[in-house]
Amino acid sequence: MIVNIAVFIPLLLFMFVPQDRTISLFVDSLYGNFMMVPADIVQGKNLHTLFTSVFLHADIFHLGGNMLFLYIFGDNVEDAFGHLRYFLFYLICGLVADFAHVLSLMTTYDLLIPTLGASGAISGVLGAYLVMYPRAKILTLLLFRLVYLVPIPAAIFLGFWFVLQLLYTSLGIGGNVAYWAHIGGFLAGMVLVFIFRKVEHARSQGLRASVNSPGVD
Repeated sequence: MIVNIAVFIPLLLFMFVPQDRTISLFVDSLYGNFMMVPADIVQGKNLHTLFTSVFLHADIFHLGGNMLFLYIFGDNVEDAFGHLRYFLFYLICGLVADFAHVLSLMTTYDLLIPTLGASGAISGVLGAYLVMYPRAKILTLLLFRLVYLVPIPAAIFLGFWFVLQLLYTSLGIGGNVAYWAHIGGFLAGMVLVFIFRKVEHARSQGLRASVNSPGVD
């Protein structure tokens, strides 16, 4: 979250002082060099943007929505994996999400549209959370005549979210949102969680065995 917010600060400053030439040039360079252009990836160029684009956001609402989901679901997954493995998991989910998006594009024009945002990687976190904590309650804001805060099981909340992504792709709605990146990241998270949990389980079993083994002088 800190990295995402820190990287966004130059764009935030530019919004307040658009006449500042130094900030303007820096923002242009930052986004121009680190957003992912699918056509470049297809041609094997600028492959670093598969990772760097995951930390860029288009505006404050884009950043805020992504960070809200990362804050709600990320801490439990990080606790289960450990800090380093969680970061690796996050990057892999982002990478899979990027490839899913690139593969979903059908026209040359689509391939030239730059892509940015953490939502694909965060979708992987959601997928892992669904597998590990399906019965956990998510406090959800519902608007039906009045405003309600309702605890909804994660399986229902995230299942509904995933169905929406499929619906948006099938109907072709949602503007420039990369819904296939969400789908790819989510499925990657659901699969990778078993690998990362297995690693964690093996490590904990090894520690337990070393604790229980008799000492030798």
